[in-house]
Amino acid sequence: MDFRWDLIAEYAPFFLKGTLLTIGLSIVSILIGTVLGLLIGLGKMMKRKLLALPFKWYINFFRGTPLMVQILLVHFGLVPLFLGTTNAIVAAILALSLNSAAYIAEIFRAGIQSIDKGQVEAARSLGMTHVQAMRYVILPQAFKRMIPPLGNEFVVLIKDSSLAALIAAPELMYWGRAMQGQYMRAWEPYLTSAAIYLVLTLSLSFLLSRLERRLATE
Repeated sequence: MDFRWDLIAEYAPFFLKGTLLTIGLSIVSILIGTVLGLLIGLGKMMKRKLLALPFKWYINFFRGTPLMVQILLVHFGLVPLFLGTTNAIVAAILALSLNSAAYIAEIFRAGIQSIDKGQVEAARSLGMTHVQAMRYVILPQAFKRMIPPLGNEFVVLIKDSSLAALIAAPELMYWGRAMQGQYMRAWEPYLTSAAIYLVLTLSLSFLLSRLERRLATE
């Protein structure tokens, strides 16, 4: 196999630009998804089933349909509805955020429900409101247990961001496809893209494992 290193060197600036956008998309999407996920998770846990139903169906929809379909719906339907025209980066962030929120909502729900109910009752007996008990007693404990699954979701999100290439968001995979289309070669663009994704995910996994060990010793 004749591996063309010169082609990789030529496209290196584009791969760098795409990698930075991939990181940016992932960070913004996970932050928005975490906030939405917390609200949706708390909404699903409401005792009144009728009020909790929209949150349950939100989770069912985004976990039960392909992310590629969601990206296309957001890009060609939702974003033009509000902006009048579409924008690939906005659509990618919105679609990734909405998708990750459904998974993060279940992570929050499982983490909160793993805490003994007696702690809520104890906090309420001390005069705390339900919101105060959740903020000062339940969530700090649940958060430590949620670090591993939240980290896994972040890793998955980095890899899933490659689907944004379908709507021409100039992230990492977009430039891999552009290189393949220009030179009609598969190994150089796709192995390079795979190597960069691998470095990103392994680096993140290492940082998360360090954070998890640090929290475990506190």
